[in-house]
Amino acid sequence: MDDKPQLHNLTRRKVLAGLGAVGLASAGAGLGTSAYFSDQEGFLGNSLTAGTLDLKLDYKATYEGGEGRLSQIQENYPDAEDLGDGVYLLDQAPSPADMQLWETLVTSEEFEFCSPEADEFLVNGDGIPVFTLDDVKPGDYGEVTISFHICDNPAYLQLSGSITENLENGQTDPELVAEGEDTDGIGELADEIQVCVWYDEDCDNVYEPGGEGEQQPLEVALVSDVSGSMAGANLTALKAAATSFVDNLSGTDEAAAISFNSSANLDQALTTNYQAVKNAINGYTAGGNTNVASGISVAQTELLTGANATAGASKVMIVLTDGFENIGDARTAATAAKDAGIRIFGIGLGTSVDTSLVTDISSSPGDAFFAPDPADLDTVYAEIAQIVIEGEQKIIEGSMTEVFDALSDGILLDGNRQEQGVQPYPGATTQCIGFEWELPFEVGNQVQSDSVMFDITVDAEQSRNNDSPFGTAL
Repeated sequence: MDDKPQLHNLTRRKVLAGLGAVGLASAGAGLGTSAYFSDQEGFLGNSLTAGTLDLKLDYKATYEGGEGRLSQIQENYPDAEDLGDGVYLLDQAPSPADMQLWETLVTSEEFEFCSPEADEFLVNGDGIPVFTLDDVKPGDYGEVTISFHICDNPAYLQLSGSITENLENGQTDPELVAEGEDTDGIGELADEIQVCVWYDEDCDNVYEPGGEGEQQPLEVALVSDVSGSMAGANLTALKAAATSFVDNLSGTDEAAAISFNSSANLDQALTTNYQAVKNAINGYTAGGNTNVASGISVAQTELLTGANATAGASKVMIVLTDGFENIGDARTAATAAKDAGIRIFGIGLGTSVDTSLVTDISSSPGDAFFAPDPADLDTVYAEIAQIVIEGEQKIIEGSMTEVFDALSDGILLDGNRQEQGVQPYPGATTQCIGFEWELPFEVGNQVQSDSVMFDITVDAEQSRNNDSPFGTAL
C-alpha cells in the first residue's frame, strides 16, 4: 500500500467524467477542429460580516406600602396605579398597549423588543431608577422583575450592582435611643433591608420556590399539536423538547402523552414509565386540522379520572400548538380544566400561532410561553420544567449590604437552569429575574430618616468561543 498523501482523491464519478472529456476531444480532433475546450465555474459575491450582540432590558416595578398612599407615591411616579391591598404598580417599560398585562407582553411575540422602534420604551443605554421612594416604613417591600432580550447572538449575562449612598441624614430622638452613641453618619437601612434575587421563570413578579410537585405528587399531561402544519422542523423540535422534559421527572411523578389534530388521542396514560411516554411522543406524525379543545378535554379526563390518577396530586397540563384552532372551543375547554384545579401552561410555536388563544387557555399570562423558532422549544420546556418540578431558583439573598457586596464582583447568570453548569442565554429569547426588597416590621426606630441608593446593571458577553465569560472560567 502506498502511504503517501493522496493529493488527488477523485471519486469514480469524477474520473469517468474526465475520461468522457478525453474521448470527445479525440473525436473532435478527427474532424479536423483545433478549438480548445473550456469551462468556468465559481462562487461569486462572497462576503463576511461581523455579528452583533445587543442586550435590551425592560421591567415591571411594584411596591407595597400600605393603603391610601397613592397620592404620595404619584409625586415620583405620576402614572402609579393602585392594585389594591396597599400594592402599587410604580412603573413598567414598555407600557402595555390597550391595558394589556406586562406579563403577557414580555412572554408573547406581540411586541418587537428587538426592533429599533422599541428602544425608546426600553432600558437600552443609560439606566433609569425604578425605585424612588421617600417614606419607606418598616413592613414595606418592593419588587422589580427585569426582562432580558438578547437580540442576535447567544450571550452570557452578568448581574452586578453597588450601593452608591447609605446615609444617616441626621438622627431623631427615638433613633438616638435605639442606636446609642452611633455618630458615624452611616445609615443602618442597607443592613436592615432584606433582598432576594431569583430566576422568575414565568415573569409574574412572584417568587415561587416550591415547584408544583414538591409537597405532593405531580401528574403532568403533555398535550401536543400534531396537525398538518406541524410537519417537519416543528414536529422534530417538539419531540426533542417534550422528551427532554420527561427526562427531568423522577420518583413518583407521573406523565401522560396526548396528541390532537382533527380529534385527540390518549397516546400514553399516566405512568411513571417515562420511556413509554417518550416512545409515544417520538411516534407522532403530522396531519389533519387543529382541535385544541379536544386535546385539553382528553387530558383533563386523564388527569382527573384516569386509571392512575391520584386524588390530591398536583395536576398540570402543557398544551402546545403552532396555529389557529379550526375545530372546537379551546377557551371553554381550558376554563373547565382550570376550574377543576388543573394548571395549564400554553406554548405557542412559530410565527403563525394564535397568541391570544395561547394566553387565554393558560392559567395566567406568566404561564403562556412562545417559541418563534423551533430551536427555542428546548428553552421553553426547560423553563416550564423548572417551575413545575423544582420551583424557581434563588440567585442570592441576604441583607442589602450582603447582596450588593456579592454583586460588586458580578454574578454570572445561568441561561438554562435545567442543564449542569452555567449556560448562555439563547439569542432572540426573553427571560426574567426578580429583585425584591423588604424592610422588616421589627426594625423599629433605628432607621428613621436613613436613605440608601443603589445601582443594578446587566452585562452581556458573546458565548461562542468564550470559555471564560467576564473572566470566570466555566
